[in-house]
Amino acid sequence: MSVGAAPDSEVVLETHRLLLRPFRVADAVVLRELWTERDPRVPPHRRISADGRPTVAELADAIRTDQLSSIGLFAVERKTSHDVIGYCGLVDGWRGAAGEPELAFELLRRVWGRGYATEASLAVVEWARSCGYERLWATVWDWNTASRRVLAKAGFTETERREVNAVHGTNLFTTRRL
Repeated sequence: MSVGAAPDSEVVLETHRLLLRPFRVADAVVLRELWTERDPRVPPHRRISADGRPTVAELADAIRTDQLSSIGLFAVERKTSHDVIGYCGLVDGWRGAAGEPELAFELLRRVWGRGYATEASLAVVEWARSCGYERLWATVWDWNTASRRVLAKAGFTETERREVNAVHGTNLFTTRRL
């Protein structure tokens, strides 16, 4: 992985197959597609509402006003085709300790099973280490075996901490020391 600065000094992470870069307004279409593909077991506030929200326009506005993340959430772009396939990065660690952000990733279903999530996650872990973080967290639903595998490949281990939701399943807490 290499870390480079874009012309406007924003962080860009590069792997063998991927660029992890700041979001562009045009990426709102991909974010909306991610919202539409979410598993029905995901809580309603993270899925498209009955009135169709969030809309592409609302997601574009969130990108424009930098409301997606206060730490570093990146669009994941394939280098060969230049298409955005999801996101990966660090979000405020509201579930972990102060100064310990949470790894977050989500990719379009059509690219699942190709190792992109692991590749992107490992790049973000290395970037977090270079930024001086000592530990990262990630949460995952117990039923989400694919994401659990990605986290394990990225060096995260499950903790004893759990949040049980009778409707949506159990949210597992994982962590990785850097």
